[in-house]
Amino acid sequence: MTTIGIIGAGHIGSQIARKAVELGYDVVIGNSRGPETLSDLVNELGPHARAATAAEAAAAGDFAVVTVPFRAYRNLPVEPLAGKVVIDTNNYYWERDGHFPELDKGEATTSGLVQKHLEGAKVAKGFNHINFADITTSGTPAGTADRRALATASDFPEAVELVTRLYDEFGFDAVNIGPLDESWRVERDRPAYGVRQNAAELKENLGRAPRTI
Repeated sequence: MTTIGIIGAGHIGSQIARKAVELGYDVVIGNSRGPETLSDLVNELGPHARAATAAEAAAAGDFAVVTVPFRAYRNLPVEPLAGKVVIDTNNYYWERDGHFPELDKGEATTSGLVQKHLEGAKVAKGFNHINFADITTSGTPAGTADRRALATASDFPEAVELVTRLYDEFGFDAVNIGPLDESWRVERDRPAYGVRQNAAELKENLGRAPRTI
Protein backbone atom coordinates (compact mmCIF):
# COMPACT_ATOMS: atom_id res chain seq x y z
CA MET A 1 0.00 0.00 0.00
CA THR A 2 1.39 3.36 -1.02
CA THR A 3 1.48 6.03 1.68
CA ILE A 4 1.25 9.73 0.93
CA GLY A 5 2.73 12.13 3.44
CA ILE A 6 0.68 15.33 3.40
CA ILE A 7 2.18 18.42 5.02
CA GLY A 8 -0.56 20.98 5.49
CA ALA A 9 -4.17 20.21 6.31
CA GLY A 10 -5.94 23.21 4.85
CA HIS A 11 -8.42 23.11 2.00
CA ILE A 12 -6.10 21.61 -0.61
CA GLY A 13 -4.38 19.13 1.70
CA SER A 14 -7.66 17.90 3.14
CA GLN A 15 -9.22 17.41 -0.29
CA ILE A 16 -6.20 15.54 -1.62
CA ALA A 17 -6.35 13.33 1.47
CA ARG A 18 -10.06 12.60 0.92
CA LYS A 19 -9.55 11.59 -2.69
CA ALA A 20 -6.41 9.61 -1.94
CA VAL A 21 -8.14 7.55 0.75
CA GLU A 22 -11.06 6.94 -1.60
CA LEU A 23 -8.56 5.57 -4.12
CA GLY A 24 -7.00 3.23 -1.58
CA TYR A 25 -3.94 5.16 -0.48
CA ASP A 26 -2.82 5.47 3.10
CA VAL A 27 -2.25 9.05 4.19
CA VAL A 28 -0.26 10.53 7.05
CA ILE A 29 -1.13 14.18 7.63
CA GLY A 30 0.90 16.74 9.52
CA ASN A 31 0.57 20.45 10.10
CA SER A 32 2.22 23.23 12.04
CA ARG A 33 -0.25 23.09 14.94
CA GLY A 34 0.25 19.48 15.97
CA PRO A 35 -1.47 16.12 15.41
CA GLU A 36 -4.12 16.75 18.04
CA THR A 37 -5.66 19.47 15.85
CA LEU A 38 -6.32 16.95 13.07
CA SER A 39 -8.53 14.53 14.96
CA ASP A 40 -11.76 15.53 13.21
CA LEU A 41 -10.24 15.14 9.76
CA VAL A 42 -8.59 11.83 10.56
CA ASN A 43 -11.80 10.48 12.07
CA GLU A 44 -13.63 11.47 8.91
CA LEU A 45 -11.05 9.80 6.69
CA GLY A 46 -11.06 6.54 8.62
CA PRO A 47 -8.48 3.80 9.20
CA HIS A 48 -6.33 4.66 6.18
CA ALA A 49 -5.37 8.02 7.69
CA ARG A 50 -3.43 9.13 10.73
CA ALA A 51 -2.21 12.42 12.12
CA ALA A 52 1.44 13.19 12.77
CA THR A 53 3.92 16.02 12.93
CA ALA A 54 5.10 17.49 9.64
CA ALA A 55 8.43 15.67 9.95
CA GLU A 56 6.70 12.37 10.72
CA ALA A 57 4.37 12.78 7.73
CA ALA A 58 7.36 13.51 5.51
CA ALA A 59 9.18 10.42 6.78
CA ALA A 60 6.15 8.14 6.46
CA GLY A 61 5.27 8.99 2.89
CA ASP A 62 6.50 7.08 -0.13
CA PHE A 63 6.02 10.50 -1.68
CA ALA A 64 4.75 13.75 -0.23
CA VAL A 65 2.40 16.64 -0.89
CA VAL A 66 3.34 20.00 0.61
CA THR A 67 0.49 22.45 0.84
CA VAL A 68 1.41 25.16 3.30
CA PRO A 69 1.20 28.94 2.97
CA PHE A 70 4.13 29.92 0.76
CA ARG A 71 5.65 32.16 3.44
CA ALA A 72 6.24 29.00 5.53
CA TYR A 73 8.06 26.94 2.91
CA ARG A 74 11.39 27.29 4.72
CA ASN A 75 9.87 25.38 7.65
CA LEU A 76 9.35 22.24 5.54
CA PRO A 77 11.45 19.35 6.88
CA VAL A 78 14.42 18.71 4.61
CA GLU A 79 16.04 15.46 5.69
CA PRO A 80 12.98 13.16 5.69
CA LEU A 81 12.02 14.32 2.17
CA ALA A 82 15.43 13.69 0.62
CA GLY A 83 15.19 11.32 -2.33
CA LYS A 84 11.40 11.53 -2.49
CA VAL A 85 9.05 13.10 -4.98
CA VAL A 86 7.42 16.13 -3.38
CA ILE A 87 4.31 17.60 -4.99
CA ASP A 88 4.24 21.32 -4.28
CA THR A 89 0.82 23.01 -4.40
CA ASN A 90 2.11 26.42 -3.30
CA ASN A 91 0.91 29.73 -4.66
CA TYR A 92 2.41 33.12 -3.88
CA TYR A 93 -0.01 35.67 -2.48
CA TRP A 94 2.07 38.68 -1.47
CA GLU A 95 -0.92 40.02 0.47
CA ARG A 96 -0.66 36.97 2.76
CA ASP A 97 2.97 35.93 2.41
CA GLY A 98 4.74 39.27 2.27
CA HIS A 99 6.81 40.31 -0.73
CA PHE A 100 9.47 38.05 -2.20
CA PRO A 101 11.41 40.34 -4.58
CA GLU A 102 12.73 37.44 -6.68
CA LEU A 103 9.14 36.41 -7.41
CA ASP A 104 7.89 39.94 -7.96
CA LYS A 105 10.66 40.50 -10.52
CA GLY A 106 10.13 37.19 -12.30
CA GLU A 107 13.56 35.91 -11.32
CA ALA A 108 12.33 32.75 -9.55
CA THR A 109 9.30 30.50 -9.19
CA THR A 110 7.55 29.31 -6.06
CA SER A 111 8.29 25.65 -6.71
CA GLY A 112 11.87 26.49 -7.67
CA LEU A 113 12.39 28.09 -4.26
CA VAL A 114 10.85 25.03 -2.59
CA GLN A 115 13.24 22.83 -4.56
CA LYS A 116 16.23 24.87 -3.39
CA HIS A 117 15.09 24.49 0.20
CA LEU A 118 14.35 20.78 -0.11
CA GLU A 119 17.82 19.80 -1.22
CA GLY A 120 17.82 16.18 -2.32
CA ALA A 121 14.07 15.98 -2.94
CA LYS A 122 12.42 15.83 -6.38
CA VAL A 123 9.91 18.66 -6.40
CA ALA A 124 7.03 18.81 -8.87
CA LYS A 125 4.38 21.49 -9.25
CA GLY A 126 0.89 20.09 -8.82
CA PHE A 127 -2.69 20.86 -7.81
CA ASN A 128 -1.95 24.58 -7.52
CA HIS A 129 -4.35 25.93 -10.14
CA ILE A 130 -7.57 24.14 -9.25
CA ASN A 131 -10.16 25.21 -6.70
CA PHE A 132 -9.92 22.90 -3.70
CA ALA A 133 -13.54 21.75 -3.95
CA ASP A 134 -13.01 20.63 -7.55
CA ILE A 135 -10.32 18.13 -6.58
CA THR A 136 -12.93 15.63 -5.43
CA THR A 137 -15.77 16.59 -7.76
CA SER A 138 -14.52 17.48 -11.25
CA GLY A 139 -12.42 14.44 -12.17
CA THR A 140 -13.67 12.01 -14.84
CA PRO A 141 -12.44 8.68 -16.24
CA ALA A 142 -9.62 8.57 -18.77
CA GLY A 143 -10.87 9.05 -22.28
CA THR A 144 -13.82 11.22 -21.28
CA ALA A 145 -14.47 13.91 -23.86
CA ASP A 146 -13.31 17.36 -22.74
CA ARG A 147 -11.64 15.87 -19.65
CA ARG A 148 -10.25 18.50 -17.32
CA ALA A 149 -6.47 18.90 -17.39
CA LEU A 150 -3.97 20.01 -14.78
CA ALA A 151 -0.38 21.11 -15.24
CA THR A 152 2.82 19.92 -13.64
CA ALA A 153 6.48 20.85 -13.89
CA SER A 154 9.66 19.36 -12.50
CA ASP A 155 13.37 19.01 -13.11
CA PHE A 156 12.97 15.25 -12.60
CA PRO A 157 11.19 13.02 -15.15
CA GLU A 158 10.23 10.51 -12.46
CA ALA A 159 8.43 13.26 -10.54
CA VAL A 160 6.46 14.26 -13.65
CA GLU A 161 5.61 10.59 -14.19
CA LEU A 162 4.29 10.23 -10.64
CA VAL A 163 2.17 13.39 -10.82
CA THR A 164 0.82 12.36 -14.22
CA ARG A 165 -0.24 9.00 -12.81
CA LEU A 166 -1.79 10.60 -9.71
CA TYR A 167 -3.67 13.15 -11.81
CA ASP A 168 -5.10 10.34 -13.92
CA GLU A 169 -6.21 8.45 -10.81
CA PHE A 170 -7.85 11.63 -9.52
CA GLY A 171 -9.63 12.03 -12.86
CA PHE A 172 -7.54 14.59 -14.75
CA ASP A 173 -5.33 14.72 -17.82
CA ALA A 174 -1.81 16.02 -17.27
CA VAL A 175 0.10 18.67 -19.19
CA ASN A 176 3.84 18.83 -18.58
CA ILE A 177 5.08 22.42 -18.61
CA GLY A 178 8.73 21.36 -18.45
CA PRO A 179 11.34 22.27 -15.81
CA LEU A 180 10.53 24.18 -12.65
CA ASP A 181 11.83 27.43 -14.08
CA GLU A 182 8.83 27.33 -16.45
CA SER A 183 6.29 26.66 -13.69
CA TRP A 184 5.45 30.37 -13.43
CA ARG A 185 3.15 29.77 -16.42
CA VAL A 186 0.54 28.23 -14.12
CA GLU A 187 0.97 30.50 -11.13
CA ARG A 188 -1.49 33.01 -9.76
CA ASP A 189 -3.31 35.40 -12.11
CA ARG A 190 -2.08 33.70 -15.28
CA PRO A 191 -4.62 32.52 -17.89
CA ALA A 192 -4.43 28.88 -16.73
CA TYR A 193 -4.96 29.67 -13.08
CA GLY A 194 -8.22 28.55 -11.48
CA VAL A 195 -10.21 27.87 -14.64
CA ARG A 196 -11.59 24.61 -15.94
CA GLN A 197 -9.78 23.64 -19.14
CA ASN A 198 -9.06 20.56 -21.19
CA ALA A 199 -5.52 19.67 -22.27
CA ALA A 200 -5.59 21.68 -25.48
CA GLU A 201 -6.99 24.73 -23.72
CA LEU A 202 -4.45 24.42 -20.92
CA LYS A 203 -1.56 24.30 -23.39
CA GLU A 204 -2.91 27.42 -25.09
CA ASN A 205 -3.28 29.22 -21.76
CA LEU A 206 0.25 28.27 -20.72
CA GLY A 207 1.54 29.79 -23.93
CA ARG A 208 -0.30 33.04 -23.26
CA ALA A 209 1.04 33.51 -19.75
CA PRO A 210 2.98 36.71 -18.99
CA ARG A 211 6.20 36.31 -17.01
CA THR A 212 5.27 38.99 -14.48
CA ILE A 213 1.93 40.36 -13.35
